[in-house]
Amino acid sequence: MVNCCGLVTVKNEPGFVENGSSVSESPILTACFHWPDIVEEKPGPECECKTEMYTSQTMTLKEEKYSPMEIKDEEEFDLSEYGHYVSSPARDIQRIQSNKRGNTEKKRNKDRSYNRSHLTVHMMTHTGQKPLQCSHCGKTFNHKSTLKEHQRIHTRAKPHQCSQCGKAFTCMSHLKIHQQIHTGGKPHQCSQCGKTFHHISSLNKHQRIHTGESPYQCSQCGKAFYFKSDFKAHQMIHTGEKPHQCSQCGKAFSQMSNLKTHQKIHTGAKPYQCSKCEKTFTLKSSLKRHQTILTRAKPHQCSQCGKAFTCMSHLKIHQQIHTGGKPHQCSQCGKTFHHISSLNKHQRIHTGESPYQCSQCGKAFYFKSDFKAHQMIHTGEKPHQCSQCGKAFSQMSNLKTHQKIHTGAKPYQCSKCEKTFTLKS
Repeated sequence: MVNCCGLVTVKNEPGFVENGSSVSESPILTACFHWPDIVEEKPGPECECKTEMYTSQTMTLKEEKYSPMEIKDEEEFDLSEYGHYVSSPARDIQRIQSNKRGNTEKKRNKDRSYNRSHLTVHMMTHTGQKPLQCSHCGKTFNHKSTLKEHQRIHTRAKPHQCSQCGKAFTCMSHLKIHQQIHTGGKPHQCSQCGKTFHHISSLNKHQRIHTGESPYQCSQCGKAFYFKSDFKAHQMIHTGEKPHQCSQCGKAFSQMSNLKTHQKIHTGAKPYQCSKCEKTFTLKSSLKRHQTILTRAKPHQCSQCGKAFTCMSHLKIHQQIHTGGKPHQCSQCGKTFHHISSLNKHQRIHTGESPYQCSQCGKAFYFKSDFKAHQMIHTGEKPHQCSQCGKAFSQMSNLKTHQKIHTGAKPYQCSKCEKTFTLKS
């Protein structure tokens, strides 16, 4: 066997020593030999990239010094006394010397074949040859082991399971990367910005941001990308491909992330909340935009009411309230609107388009505000509470109407008898 120091140890037990033509049983003493003295490495074929094909078949005993010695297979040795064991070298030097020239010649032929096969596999890294093809999807591979791992995607076999959370993976390497989430280990750090990563491949991709390397270039418009995922998403702009379809309204998207964002419209989920005003948003980008508005200066002020805006375009839209200007008119009914977006929403009434559908009862709505109000019927949510009596409402408009009871306000008057009312209805 091979110790940590690289010495080969042979256990003291009965062996065979040749005495001329006869063979007699004799004990073999325990001895340590330096690896270079006992083993001769014969390099196999060499690639142009200077990679030499050393294999177990090219490592042989130096016959002139130790031909009488029988080196046993590592399974025959008692390894319990050794703290560390290198498995391959002991097996590599397992050679029972034979006087039969025929057997020696067969081994030499096997050596040459073994070396050539390793070189052939290695050369595929340069030529790009992938002779093994998946029967399910047609993807090709260099190695049989890689093909087998890939096929688990189709069979859904996930034999490697995380002991902490139970999540399973198709291959061990993916499990090891996942386990770093539990340990918190991100051993690979960027020397430029200090950002850390679970895996070296993620670090290598990240470093393209600093080096400016953009290996993925679009053949149609010439735009280049750091990451393959961004490149593939961009290509769909040219092809018009939209493989990800919403199951509720049928709208299709080029990327799964965009579909997931869209689906929040149907569910009404708003996971992003402003820490200052508690307003919630469907998208993180919308929250960031909102927070910018809160902190941003508002230099554009309305001369009539004093309300300020971040940009001039918003001020102009607001001023139409005072001037009564509604430049956007519906071609169906003639109704006019301050803004084009309001006209587009209004036109759903004529087209019958109801993009907001309740997943619980199937009822559909023209407007998002109506959809949200309806959802509270199912959830029982009543976020708007009266400060005087504690009564809660699902909509702010209902709370404002209710508060008139406490104030006694009756703004609606009959033109015939002058009787006043709290509600218009």
